[in-house]
Amino acid sequence: MMKADLSRRAMLGICAAGVAAPVLAAPNKGKRDFPKDFLWGSATAAHQVEGNNAASDMWLLEHVKPTLFVEPSGDACDSLQRWAQDLDLVKALGLNAYRFGIEWARIEPEPGQFSTAMLDHYGRMVDGCLARGLAPIVTFSHFSVPRWFAGQGHFQSPDGADIFARFCDRAMRHLGDRIAYAVTLNEPNVSALLRFVALPPAFMGGVKAMLGAAARASGMPGFASALFSEQDVTPAMVAAHIKAYQAIKALRPALPVGVGLAVEDDQLVGEDDSYRAAKRRAVYAPWFDVTRTHADFIGVQNYTRRRYDTKGLVPPPAGAPMASDGREIYPASLGNSVRYAHQGTGKPVLITESGIAASDDALRQAYIPQSLRGLKVVMDEGVPVLGYTHWSLLDNFEWISGYGPQFGLVSVDRKSFVRQAKPRAG
Repeated sequence: MMKADLSRRAMLGICAAGVAAPVLAAPNKGKRDFPKDFLWGSATAAHQVEGNNAASDMWLLEHVKPTLFVEPSGDACDSLQRWAQDLDLVKALGLNAYRFGIEWARIEPEPGQFSTAMLDHYGRMVDGCLARGLAPIVTFSHFSVPRWFAGQGHFQSPDGADIFARFCDRAMRHLGDRIAYAVTLNEPNVSALLRFVALPPAFMGGVKAMLGAAARASGMPGFASALFSEQDVTPAMVAAHIKAYQAIKALRPALPVGVGLAVEDDQLVGEDDSYRAAKRRAVYAPWFDVTRTHADFIGVQNYTRRRYDTKGLVPPPAGAPMASDGREIYPASLGNSVRYAHQGTGKPVLITESGIAASDDALRQAYIPQSLRGLKVVMDEGVPVLGYTHWSLLDNFEWISGYGPQFGLVSVDRKSFVRQAKPRAG
């Protein structure tokens, strides 16, 4: 009965996908060049696809005034209800892995109050992956956290790491025996990274005003964030990763555990390497250090290259192709960043995100095989790469940019939530 039902749902998903079969034709065509056990997947984040995550810090930040968010997440892609359709799409695309997040704010909406119903929900998602032959790659924190956690200081609070480890322990006890890979934190180095990107001068002022508004709206003395922070949150985030790693490993020692880092392809213009070296010391070095001792793999999330001279960031070359989010389209950046991450850690690499923002899917069609060819060159050099998960499965809520940037292999109608695989997404 169960097997027949799953087959029926899978067929419905394939039919709904329409032109799903050729979507990842280019990667599928070259799969014979990669190891047989290589993970081919796509990724989502809970807050960006589930919808109505009202107990989270991000939901509040989206709705206060002033806010940096161009629009609220609202129903997002309604994946809290339509997760089985999403898994059917992943399977129909010819993939064998799915990276998704478990939403802390839903599981622990108040301190120490854990929702068995929501843990069961994510357990069903894990089981749904396994039933479809998909390796579940689970992210324990993908930027969003419970509102109460942000109000008491976020990861920067004295007990922030311990509180996060408590959540990881509770989630592991419920569903950790069936997952394939665990990612503790998503891009915990992004706050440090933003200091080396040419942000508008008013950006940090907007951050301060938004966090102040959130504190007033929640009746708390402060409201902190790791994504939006004027402070160096690296020590706090490293501590949180270590405690989470230990909590997960205590329950399942053989489970591969890592952290997903934002890793840009930093290239030098000229001979003076002082500025680029400063960026690498601040953004990557602390995480490479902890990965060597408290991780089984390093997750690499790459979207572009950055060029630096002695004074700082150098604009992309004239005429360089650009994604709709303003980043240069540079497929070789994936392989280069993977090589750099492995050299810095000695660990196997799992590409936890890679993609481009593009409304013209012909750009994505060209980008994916080009980036994979560069990746294969690096692998042939001897760099161990476990798999590639494309960002993202769906056109979804892209944080402060709202629903403008389109990263998905699958489009989502904003009113009906009907999914449609893009015919040229590969």
